[in-house]
Amino acid sequence: MTQDRYSRQMLFKQIGPTGQRNISKAHVLIVGMGALGTHLAESLTRSGIGTLTIVDRDYIEYSNLQRQTLFTEADADAALPKVVAAEKMLLAIRGDITLHSHIAHVDRAFLEDYCKDVTMILDATDNFETRQLLNDFAYRHKIPWIYGGVVQSTYIEAAFIPGQTPCFNCLVPQLPVINMTCDTVGVIQPAVTMTTSLQARDVLKIITDKAIPTKLTYGDIWEDTHMSFGFSRLKRDTCPTCGKQPTYPYLNKANNQYASLCGRDTVQYVNPNISQEMLQTFLEQHHIAYNRNPYILQFRYNGYRIVSFKSGRMLIHGTTRPQEAIHLINQLFG
Repeated sequence: MTQDRYSRQMLFKQIGPTGQRNISKAHVLIVGMGALGTHLAESLTRSGIGTLTIVDRDYIEYSNLQRQTLFTEADADAALPKVVAAEKMLLAIRGDITLHSHIAHVDRAFLEDYCKDVTMILDATDNFETRQLLNDFAYRHKIPWIYGGVVQSTYIEAAFIPGQTPCFNCLVPQLPVINMTCDTVGVIQPAVTMTTSLQARDVLKIITDKAIPTKLTYGDIWEDTHMSFGFSRLKRDTCPTCGKQPTYPYLNKANNQYASLCGRDTVQYVNPNISQEMLQTFLEQHHIAYNRNPYILQFRYNGYRIVSFKSGRMLIHGTTRPQEAIHLINQLFG
C-alpha cells in the first residue's frame, strides 16, 4: 500500500517518516465498539496503525446510529454484533490493516489470551469495573492505556503509563463525579468527538515517543468549558495496582455469572454449557418464536427480550436486577 496516503501526516514534523514507521508497527487494543470505540478505530485505521484488535459484547440497535460512526441502518436491521460491522467498514477504509475482532465480554481470561503483546490499550467502555480491570492488567504487563469517558455534553480523558504515571486507582478520588450514562441521560456527537480526539492524540504521541503530560482533561463542549489538572503527585505507595506491593485486586476478582450492565436496563448471564444449538432446540420444543443470524439468537419470554451469543452469553433486556434474571433463567431451564 502506497505511503502517499500518509503524506500529510508525515509532513507534520512531530511525526515525520520515523513516526509513521512506528505507527505502522504498533498494535492497539480498543475495548468497546460503541461511540468512542468506532471513532477511535476509524481514526487509527486512517492514521496507518499496523494492527488493531477490537472487542465488544453487544450488537447494533437504532439508538446507536446517532453517534457510532461505523454502523448503518442495515446493520441495525440485521442486529449485527458491533465488531462484525466495524471490521467490515474498517477493512473497506484500509485493506492492508491487520485486524482482529472479538465478540466477547472482556475479563481477565480474555486479556491474558489476546492482549499481552499489544502496544497500547484504549478504553472505550462505559463501565467502571472494566476500567479497573484494564488498569490492573496494563500495570501488571507494563502497557500504556488511555482512559476516555463521555456523557451528555461532557468529556474526560487521561493517559496512564506504567512506571511513569500514577494509575487510574490513584486518580479515582479526584475524578469528576459522573454517575450517569448515555443510556440514561443522553450524549451528543461533539462530546464524543472531543473525547476521542484527545485519546487519539495521546496514542500518536506515545507511539512516536513524544512526552505525555501527566494530566487529566475534562470539559463540557456545550457550555464551552475546558480544563486540565496534573496528577503526578497523586501516586500512593499503598496503591494495590501501582504501589510498592501491588496485588491487582480487579485482575484477581472472580467473574460473576450474572452482571447488571451500566445504564442498559439489561443483565448479562454467562453459561458456556448452554450452546445456541441447545437453546434453539429448547425453543422449538416449547414453541417459542425466535429470530437468528449467524451470530446471535433473539427471543421473548415472559415479557423479556433475550439475546444469546455463541459463547453461552445472554443479554436479558428489561431488568437491572440479577436476582430477577436468575429467576427468569430458572423458569426457562430449571
